[in-house]
Amino acid sequence: GRLSSVLTEMEGQSNNYQFNPATQAMLRFATADLSNFYLDVAKDRLYISALNDVTRRRSCQTVLHYILQGFMYAMAPVVPHMAEDIYQNLPYEKEHASLFEGTMPSELKEFATVNDETWTLVRDLRDDVNQVLEKARTDKLVGASLEAAAYVYIPKEEQAAILTKLVGDDDLIHPPVKTNAVDELRTVLMLSQVHLVDLPDAISESCEEEYISTNKESGIVVGVTKAKGTKCARCWFYGEEVEEGGVCERCSHAIKVWEETTETEFVKEVPEEAEAVTPAS
Repeated sequence: GRLSSVLTEMEGQSNNYQFNPATQAMLRFATADLSNFYLDVAKDRLYISALNDVTRRRSCQTVLHYILQGFMYAMAPVVPHMAEDIYQNLPYEKEHASLFEGTMPSELKEFATVNDETWTLVRDLRDDVNQVLEKARTDKLVGASLEAAAYVYIPKEEQAAILTKLVGDDDLIHPPVKTNAVDELRTVLMLSQVHLVDLPDAISESCEEEYISTNKESGIVVGVTKAKGTKCARCWFYGEEVEEGGVCERCSHAIKVWEETTETEFVKEVPEEAEAVTPAS
């Protein structure tokens, strides 16, 4: 939906020779919507999901395909050589010899906006979490974001109900029970655990005061602390059911699918020990 909205806006401006506003709209979409949000969130779906995972992996690849198509045609009036270069290097069979022999597929401008209120709320929450997370990183409480867990209090019942539907299972299991494993706070926020609590005091009990923040406009309270459990050696999410040096249930399933598809046994690489260096006498 967001892609269609931007492409429609850009088409109208380009048709009126308003190339600067059209370019700015594309840059905002590329920076705010893609780089700062979607592409960051999509990494887990693309790199970690099983080869045959249509819900998570294939659907994400389809979205990226449509985005690339839209960008090619949208940027063509401004940077034609770049657009043509992208078209010539597409890794699949093309309908035309040149980008400029075709037109933008009409379906790219017809995607409906879905759950706009939900994702606006989620992205606002993500901003709140990242602010506290940055403080925790600076103080060396955590390193990577997956080393952290968040505790969140939402005062408005309607917003709390929306976010509750996005809370996943306690650990990464296969198949997931509580969510579809795509629209899930854990992967959207890139945190190992996300806990929604009923009272602000519950956050104070789990997080140190300096890592708690309240959004003055929404009233949402966010606290960050270290994630519980052990780090999965494949996806790097922490879970209480992961054994030391092992993988979570989700990754175990993905490895099994890979072995069955490739007919190859997965062998975990063991880093070679560095040779001892004899100090000079």
